Amino acid sequence: MLPIVDNVRHELGVKKLEQMGTNAKNCIMKDLVNISPDMARYAVESTCGDIYSRPGLTHKNREMIAIAALTTLGFALPQLKIHIEAALESGCTRNEIEEIIIQMSVYIGWPAAFNAMGAANEVFENYFS
Repeated sequence: MLPIVDNVRHELGVKKLEQMGTNAKNCIMKDLVNISPDMARYAVESTCGDIYSRPGLTHKNREMIAIAALTTLGFALPQLKIHIEAALESGCTRNEIEEIIIQMSVYIGWPAAFNAMGAANEVFENYFS
């Protein structure tokens, strides 16, 4: 169980995390909490409770931006998979996700784009099966 410091931020963060799908929730609420309860709390309260809960962008838009950013990083494939699933959960289509990765290939190079597309395909296979 996460050590809760701010109930409002925590509850808002958990709600946003649940919108992202089972893998995102499990990654933070089960896996990360066992490694570092404080980091899990920060992820829920700060990332999900503060940033993902801000007005101005839809959840779908936020996930599309996250996919672009994580694709660009090139080394965050586990997190990219989580956000691809979250994008699908928020109404993003497979085609939209593929187009985001293709668009990023212009800026990041083919190897990183190939890796991102491979990660996306793994999520698609699991999500659509």
